[in-house]
Amino acid sequence: MKIIKQVLVVIYLVFLGSCGNDGSKMVENNGQEKIAIEDFDYTNDLIHETSPYLLQHAHNPVDWKPWADSTFKNAAKKNRLVVLSIGYSTCHWCHVMEEESFEDLEVARLMNEKFVSIKVDREERPDLDMVYQTALQLVNGTGGWPMNAIILPNGSPVYLGTYHTKEEWKSILIKFSTEFEKNPDKMKEYATMLANGVQEVYEQPAKQLANSVTPDKISKGVKAWSKSWDLEWGGTIGQQKFIIPTNLNMLLEYSVLQQNEDVMSYVFKTLNKVSQGGIYDHVGGGFFRYSTDSKWKVPHFEKMLYDNAQMMGILSKAFKINGDKAYGKMVEETFAFLKTEMRNEEGGYFSAMDADTNGEEGLYYVWKKNELQSILGDDFELFSTFYEIKTSEVWENENFVLFNTLSVADFSKQESISKEVLENKIKNWKTILYEARQKRLKPSKDYKIITSWNALLIDGLVEAFKTFKDENYLTEAKLIFEYLESNNYKNKQLVHSYTTDSKQKEVFLEDYALLAKSAISLYEVTLDVSYLNSAKELMNSAISKYSSDSGLFYYNVASKLVPKIINTSDGVVPSANAIMAQNLFKLGHLEYNTEYLEDAKLMGSLLIENFENQAVSYGTWGSLLLNQAYPFYEIAIVGTTANNLIAEMGSMYLANSLLVGSAISSDIALFKDRYSVDGTFIYVCQNNTCKLPVRTVKEAYEQMKSFGYKGFDSTQFNVSF
Repeated sequence: MKIIKQVLVVIYLVFLGSCGNDGSKMVENNGQEKIAIEDFDYTNDLIHETSPYLLQHAHNPVDWKPWADSTFKNAAKKNRLVVLSIGYSTCHWCHVMEEESFEDLEVARLMNEKFVSIKVDREERPDLDMVYQTALQLVNGTGGWPMNAIILPNGSPVYLGTYHTKEEWKSILIKFSTEFEKNPDKMKEYATMLANGVQEVYEQPAKQLANSVTPDKISKGVKAWSKSWDLEWGGTIGQQKFIIPTNLNMLLEYSVLQQNEDVMSYVFKTLNKVSQGGIYDHVGGGFFRYSTDSKWKVPHFEKMLYDNAQMMGILSKAFKINGDKAYGKMVEETFAFLKTEMRNEEGGYFSAMDADTNGEEGLYYVWKKNELQSILGDDFELFSTFYEIKTSEVWENENFVLFNTLSVADFSKQESISKEVLENKIKNWKTILYEARQKRLKPSKDYKIITSWNALLIDGLVEAFKTFKDENYLTEAKLIFEYLESNNYKNKQLVHSYTTDSKQKEVFLEDYALLAKSAISLYEVTLDVSYLNSAKELMNSAISKYSSDSGLFYYNVASKLVPKIINTSDGVVPSANAIMAQNLFKLGHLEYNTEYLEDAKLMGSLLIENFENQAVSYGTWGSLLLNQAYPFYEIAIVGTTANNLIAEMGSMYLANSLLVGSAISSDIALFKDRYSVDGTFIYVCQNNTCKLPVRTVKEAYEQMKSFGYKGFDSTQFNVSF
């Protein structure tokens, strides 16, 4: 693979050659004054789409087409290269390139005369994005959005890049259209090599050999991973930082099972720093997509559903261990943000909120000093100290991002103010600033209802319910599931994305896997067997639709232009294959389904080497591997008051455990013959061995400890929270 990549890069550089020279000549020879695009009314074929991103481009002078077989047939008939541009509606640099290039008449004329141009919403078609991002990474070493490719009419790429200025983009267009006219065979040869390279990447998981899963191998992976940890500011060392909740979730569980206070400290350091940093919206709640600096201070101001959904989950779990009220407050505020800004009237949640307002990034969220002084009055001095307005450098255009580096407890000591008084002031500041911000023009939203992302939110809400016992979280989780069943799963036909009048029929492994996982989560807290039946139905469909001979699952169904993909690493959404394995593992234990357990075991054994070598990309697998390498506990609560005991025990942090119950007599394997009219009993089992039934959570926990369960005991850790 390394040799193929090196060859591809060399050929790629030869193709690019003198792009800059050709482009500059054209600019020099073209002295025409640019005509403002707003003077004309253009409409292309994207006007018939329902994706907000595609509709954003429906009035570009570029003759955009949606992805379709007929579009490629037309390109072949005309013997033209295809421009493929992939982005999403809340992507800042997608907006910039649209304004600079795709709304420009000169660029549009060049694209329309020499190319067939296709626009793709990567949130609607993650399979296409995955394929072309892989090709981009093979030749460039990195990816991103907008992703702009030049491809042959058979779908094979010959050029891939991200954002380009107008002049750069013109140069690339001229270079490749000229090269295609002069040396089509050479270009086709390169495209074949690159396509083969991409295919090899996605065939590699199927070729992996099974290896035993052991605690030592997991520890080896975590130890190698830890070298990239920023122990001062949390997250990963680097100038940009993503939170990556799946990784924090795995490490938290690992720290408990291994009784490792260093790993636990790192997790809480990260959560503390992101909660204090500008990556968290201190006024309106919710997390931004990533930090543009190493201290979580200045975010890229997009808000994505998948981030906020997963953060609700990890903060809820972390609260079970340290009881930090700040975590509970963030869960509450994030939920309030999502419900206020991201929910449609029927109960589905939008995919994203834009970073830009009127073309300016972050405008809705930042503050000028004089504005804060006017709004806060006498409280400005204390406010500006807490949120570092006094000592902080401005971000852009004299704007400040709210950001603090001290906890409420530490700041109250520093400023000699009681913690209670400070908490009340912070609450008041947020209310005042929120009301002031409501008067501003809000960023736009992408109103697609994505199945897998909404499923992540269900999981996050269920975790919040387990921890905080607030019925509002559970009620909303149920409503989202009902919405998805009514709209995204009509007549048992699942779709990846739904909008009113949507034509999309595509669906991917992540949709089945994550929706099944959310159904299992709802079953665990409600004991409603209909959720379990939904989970099994979804899993059966996924197994039927995406199984491969390797033991892993395909991400998609192949088409003429898109090959089958086996993808195993985490992205912004947890690895669909890893989630499938987790579901198989849980259902296997619940129903004593040995086939499911063996399937999950095989999947883990195929990926243990990946975790050892690059754990940062395999956090979701890490959670599965912990289940398989360490003792796993089945806790079955059976009896008329099972719900109450489930709720009590669910508020505890229980690593490597399946906690389920039944309030009625049940034939499910874990409950069979265990119902008694004499009361509600807790059965603690491990490795097909069960203790005698007990009546209280305290007794059940002691039984787990007698099995060797270490769990979390605050007296054993010296972790600073």
